[in-house]
Amino acid sequence: MAELKQRREFTVTNRLVLSLAIPTTLAYLSTPLIGIVDTGVVGQLGDAALLGGLAIGAVLFDILFSSFNFLRASTVALVAQALGEGEEERQKVVLLRALLLSATIGLVALALGPLVLRLGLWAMDASGAVASAVAIYFGIRILCAPVTLVNYAILGWALGLGRGGLGLFLQTVLNGTNIALSIYMGLSLGWGLAGVAWATVIAEALAALVGLSIAWWSTRQYDWPNVARIFDRVALLQLFAVNRDIMIRTFCLLFSFAFFTAQSARFGEATLAANAVLMHFFLLSGYFLDGFATAAEQLAGRAVGARYRPAFDRTVKLTLLWGLVLAGCATTIYLLTGPVVINILTTAPEVRKIAHIYLPWAAVTALAGLVAFQMDGVFIGATWSSDMRNMMLLSVVIYLLVWWFAVPVLGNHGLWLALNVFLAVRGITLYARLPARRRQSFG
Repeated sequence: MAELKQRREFTVTNRLVLSLAIPTTLAYLSTPLIGIVDTGVVGQLGDAALLGGLAIGAVLFDILFSSFNFLRASTVALVAQALGEGEEERQKVVLLRALLLSATIGLVALALGPLVLRLGLWAMDASGAVASAVAIYFGIRILCAPVTLVNYAILGWALGLGRGGLGLFLQTVLNGTNIALSIYMGLSLGWGLAGVAWATVIAEALAALVGLSIAWWSTRQYDWPNVARIFDRVALLQLFAVNRDIMIRTFCLLFSFAFFTAQSARFGEATLAANAVLMHFFLLSGYFLDGFATAAEQLAGRAVGARYRPAFDRTVKLTLLWGLVLAGCATTIYLLTGPVVINILTTAPEVRKIAHIYLPWAAVTALAGLVAFQMDGVFIGATWSSDMRNMMLLSVVIYLLVWWFAVPVLGNHGLWLALNVFLAVRGITLYARLPARRRQSFG
């Protein structure tokens, strides 16, 4: 009877998967719009240095905040597991713990901002008017580091509860406010680049205020946990271990894509530009596949918390099938419409010609990365983060080996081959670990 009380049954359906994946995908897709609008606003000023400063500043923040994406992922997993166990009060404890950690890391990032700026300017080889523009943008936007990371935790809490609509609402508040204020402050008020930066600060603060208000209202019926429970040693060690592993995985991803770009440059400016254009196809696929990966995070975590294997197995099956449908459609669309899209993205004849040659490699990245995205979601949700870390490290080694042997023979074809092998190996190795991990968790 004790075992029956521990197990909490629930049914995973196509409708449930889509109710999580679709709002999350829409939320993620709204993020690139900010960059497009910001670029358009600053571009209206007619100063190339300001546009260059915005581009470099945006890259620095992408790297900085991407490194802390584990705050969202680990919160999704731990809240989903608490949901599966039926531990409503623990959901609040997990959220408070995540908020404290996020705010602390954000304050440290704020304090280290000047150092990050100097290192960034050095790494990007920025100087003169461009460096001055970067300093203006960075100096303002870094002010919102604590609330930006707090928003990661709040979004993770919402998605962990399976409230995809709430996640979409919070991202709409954040990104919609950011876009509106960028246009108003950057152009209408004439603040230019500084106005774009302040728009982000205000939008992040507003989104955090709205998110915290909703979280407080949703959990108001539960008592505030005491300090001892929030700082429980075992729970903190688990949180730090999961966050560490996800951070290592994130750094490996950033390294892999940076390495791809660096090696592209060895083939000349035209090939570098062509590869950069083609990478947009993979990045767009990533936004869609991330939605199903997040659904896998929430449902796998809930199933592990509920100790209910049928729901876990169903989650793996349905998220894989929907991901396969989406990846297959993406690859087909890219192959059919890719030449037109390439011609829209660049007007340089040589770049167009090279991009057309390597388009098939970019088109199949969606299929090659499908299982990697899905397994990332499953393993994060189940908090099997050590396997995810280890398989990522192994995949990077194989990626570099394929690059080492293939590029001298195949040139840029070899580089794209190495990238697709890297994506595929990540998925294959994690899928191979799945049966053993499933037996350990469900008996």
